[in-house]
Amino acid sequence: MSKASDKLDLATRAAWLYYVAGHTQNEIARTLDISRPVAQRLVAFAVERNLIRVRVDHRVADCLALAEQLQRRYRLSFCEVVPIDNDQPDAISRKLAVAGAQVMEQFLLREKPMIIAVSSGRTLKAAVDQIAQVERPQHKLVSLVGAIAQDGSSNRYDVAMHMSERTGSKHFMLPAPLFADNEAERDQWCSHRLYGIVEALSSQADVAFVGVGDIGPRCPLHEDGFITTEEVGELAELGAVAELLGSPIDAEGLRVRSSTEARVTSIRLDSPPTRPTIGFAGGPRKQQAIIAALKGGWLSGLVTDEQCARAALA
Repeated sequence: MSKASDKLDLATRAAWLYYVAGHTQNEIARTLDISRPVAQRLVAFAVERNLIRVRVDHRVADCLALAEQLQRRYRLSFCEVVPIDNDQPDAISRKLAVAGAQVMEQFLLREKPMIIAVSSGRTLKAAVDQIAQVERPQHKLVSLVGAIAQDGSSNRYDVAMHMSERTGSKHFMLPAPLFADNEAERDQWCSHRLYGIVEALSSQADVAFVGVGDIGPRCPLHEDGFITTEEVGELAELGAVAELLGSPIDAEGLRVRSSTEARVTSIRLDSPPTRPTIGFAGGPRKQQAIIAALKGGWLSGLVTDEQCARAALA
């Protein structure tokens, strides 16, 4: 057994003694024959590696009812709604991340080999941060979006690679920028042999995890350098309120034909989905985008917050 595995096992034992058995750090030190500072560091390490899982068995009745109503209204097979109590955006993001991680783990923890397709984005990456470290080398993680920005830098919100680091699963990166410089170049990227491999794998995916982005001033696509201020303005004038994998949609969930849409290299989603497709999004800025994605029938599942759920049902 490696030293890393030994440390993980010892940290797990220390965390169990502290959080479950209720032992003090002095008692843990004596039990494990280590010093108190080492015991303290092991417990902290367990927290850092997400070995400590806090579950609340009682679900908020209002959120459960909202989830059921969303499922009926938008023909979803799955919906998770997190409660909001006058939370600031950071607190909402934290709640969504924890709930999202629990949903992802329902698939990642399976022993059966799975192909899991993922997009990119802040909400998805935050959820992956909450996933417990687990070895699942049998799974394949397929990125649905290009990982290169306009300036040639890598997308720091590449979720598939991040998830691979947490699970030991093989990661298949889409070998293309999110937006090509022109349509001819897009065709070249999308006809590459390696692109075809990733595209074929995505068509076999058992589930897809996707973010829902908004379109407007300071939207993620603009802040992260994928589209310009002028392109944001163009999309807004054409009625775009949201984007899925870089493809813009209007308030009714219909694709918006634009200069940017014609250059998107992402693997296309289907409406209605041909595989379980779970959207992860929340917060005041995402309300209109979530409603558009639901109206367009792009999702079969959703993880969102109480306020967004109420807006989608209003």
